[in-house]
Amino acid sequence: MSEVLAARRRWRVAALVVAVSSLIAPGVIAVSPSAADVPTVRPLGGNVWEMVVHSAAMSRDIPLHVIRPRHDPAGAPTLYLLNGAGGGEDGANWLDQTDLAEFFADKHVNVVIPKRGIGSYYTDWIGRDPKIGRPRWQTFLTQELPAVVDTALNTNGRNAIAGLSMSATSVFNLAIAAPGLYRAVASYSGCARTSTPEGQAAVRAIVHTAAGANADHMWGPPGAVAWTANDPYLNAARLRGVALYISSGSGRAGVYDTPRHQAPGAPSVENQIVVGGALEAAARHCTEDMARRLSGLGIPAVVHLPATGTHSWRYWEDELHRSWSVLSTGLSR
Repeated sequence: MSEVLAARRRWRVAALVVAVSSLIAPGVIAVSPSAADVPTVRPLGGNVWEMVVHSAAMSRDIPLHVIRPRHDPAGAPTLYLLNGAGGGEDGANWLDQTDLAEFFADKHVNVVIPKRGIGSYYTDWIGRDPKIGRPRWQTFLTQELPAVVDTALNTNGRNAIAGLSMSATSVFNLAIAAPGLYRAVASYSGCARTSTPEGQAAVRAIVHTAAGANADHMWGPPGAVAWTANDPYLNAARLRGVALYISSGSGRAGVYDTPRHQAPGAPSVENQIVVGGALEAAARHCTEDMARRLSGLGIPAVVHLPATGTHSWRYWEDELHRSWSVLSTGLSR
């Protein structure tokens, strides 16, 4: 049985290599309709594509947005970009809410964005939840996906990862869990304290609000060892050698908290200022703690703590732009 499964995995990867060759040359290579579980690729316009990769760990196909370099894509590094609590399953995602495709149009990098992961913290859950099953995102992102991406897109094997809000915690944990996989990490408006009573309460609230799920199935009951194992603040020493960028607004209304700057489908300005302000103020406290922790460990990090800014997309767009110098430097070394 193991030989059969291995053969199927090799076949899927081979099929994906053929399909994704269409990202380099015009046109789309059709995948046999009789093989419904084979990864597929389709153009979405310009330099944006959708790629579907099978996860054996989760026994399902995972759709991803892919942004490719417009010129000479071979040998480019890869930036994995994670969405927030919605996991990209709604309109609150990087591609719809920011200038992502335009910003990366002239840059020699692949950008890969999972379109799933709602309320999951992009981690490996210890048990099955009745609402969202048993996510195994850490396994998928660190063990299954990189080899497929590197082969299919003909990358140079260098990776970085960035995330916002919920996934701003995840990117630290993924880098800690897979030493050497990511050369740079950017964390926007997140919280690296997950094992304190306040941290656990916040994580549980996000998991339940986003997905209706129970975080006991993710990291166990309060005080379980998985909560400390997945606390980036406590495990920050293992980030040594990674190029780091961390940021958070203050929670005070800023330049983008006006009707003129509202993103499509975004909450009202009042909600953005009140709710988004409170969320960002909490993220600011966590970010300042993480910055002090890294400094105390002698681990360099670029830290951006502006005087204003709520928990909203236009600020994260700015932070992605600002962090690119750190990410690109990490990818080039």
